[in-house]
Amino acid sequence: MTNPVGSAENTSDNPPENPLLTLDFEPAFESLGEDYADPVDAAQFPQHLLRFRNDDLLDTLELHPNQVADEHFIQAFGKFAGRFPLLAMRYHGYQFGYYNPDLGDGRGFLYGQVRGIDGNLYDLGTKGSGTTPYSRGGDGRLTLKGGVREVLAAEMLHVMGVRTSRCLSLIETGEALWRGDEPSPTRSSVMVRMQRSHIRFGTFERLHYLERPDLIRKLLDHVIETYYAHLNQEPDRDARFYAELVQRVAELAAQWMAAGFCHAVLNTDNMAITGESFDYGPYAFIERFDPRFTAAYFDQMGRYAYANQPGICKLNLELLQEPLKQVMDAADLEAGLATFEAHYIAAYSQLMLHRLGFGELPTEVGHELIGRTIQFLQSTKIGYHDFFRALREQFSPSWRADAALIFTDSVSSNADALESTFKAWRLAYHRALNQIPEAALDDVKARLARHNPTVVIIRSEIEAVWGAIAELDDWEPFNRLLQRIRSSVEPPAEPPLP
Repeated sequence: MTNPVGSAENTSDNPPENPLLTLDFEPAFESLGEDYADPVDAAQFPQHLLRFRNDDLLDTLELHPNQVADEHFIQAFGKFAGRFPLLAMRYHGYQFGYYNPDLGDGRGFLYGQVRGIDGNLYDLGTKGSGTTPYSRGGDGRLTLKGGVREVLAAEMLHVMGVRTSRCLSLIETGEALWRGDEPSPTRSSVMVRMQRSHIRFGTFERLHYLERPDLIRKLLDHVIETYYAHLNQEPDRDARFYAELVQRVAELAAQWMAAGFCHAVLNTDNMAITGESFDYGPYAFIERFDPRFTAAYFDQMGRYAYANQPGICKLNLELLQEPLKQVMDAADLEAGLATFEAHYIAAYSQLMLHRLGFGELPTEVGHELIGRTIQFLQSTKIGYHDFFRALREQFSPSWRADAALIFTDSVSSNADALESTFKAWRLAYHRALNQIPEAALDDVKARLARHNPTVVIIRSEIEAVWGAIAELDDWEPFNRLLQRIRSSVEPPAEPPLP
């Protein structure tokens, strides 16, 4: 949930008993030593307006929202009082296919790590908190629009069951920024992101570049012991770790594809070692099923186009093998990577069946239905999310008895030029319905409501929200959209695939 936006400037530098500053922080990454990060100072900002707070995440941190005032967020995550060290993490990465050794946390840092009520260790990482040794001449700031977009992306993906980072807070900071991709001057902000780990594929790639297999070994042991602890006692734990990472990344790619989400910048420094989705810049949710859709205006060759995402994820896993080969058996790495397609197909198939209302179907029937669905969506002008929303809203148990009753109006009328494609899909859906007992039709309806949100944030909707903020400083459309997102599936989305 969110509190009203636009909270006033905090007038006290030391509000009593700030529970955000008394969390039981664990120095897990810090304990690795000075070879992995640099201590940095946060920027001093002229203004602090709390624009978003994520009370759902406070619950995860074992804090009741009533315990945490807006001024506590401002002190902890706007003024950065009482936290040291703040660590700018070191990493490299392949960016659009080219290796870049001049990366690292350039406008953020690891604020701290804290264990959640679920027993997992979480990172609190900033974005827009000032310059670091890796800013490369930049100002280390985040535009307010960029912060708004990331909040919306993370909440939308979370609702859709994607394994994603989420934003804990967004504070407007009162500076004027100049950007080539936004009307400038534009407003500034600092965001705090919460996820399992900010250790990236590029964290390992940097150590390989420096020819430090000893540091690779130390980092790999830390990752397994901290984030893959169930493998700690396995004699082949390195091989099992990589195989599980392959599975997690394959499933993440399937989650993006089923959700109709294009990340847009899948460089290896944007790939987390825990298999989480994070860092949302020029992302977009597709409006229609277009495999060639590219969200980033600068991706002129379409490297990170929507349909390319699974292949790029596999390539990034292959690139990660180079540093891991310094401390692992190459055959184990190849064996792990060889499972990527099977994991991806299994996850994507299950997710798409869920969106179509089914749990399990005979393999042939399920594959035909998914194939016909994609063919139909690609061949028509029907919106990708509109289709699933219409399926949720119009589904009727009568469809099982008579295929002619399936989408008698809204969909078929938009597909006159491709009537045969629509009829083929309708027959496939009818066939699938007849593979389940009549008593299970209520489950289909419930599953459709659980996996197909009533709202998906396409670009025009985000721009409308931002326009109200930029022109009128009106945050009500932003708050309303957040509430619509969070109530768009019912009951709440099932947890992501393990």
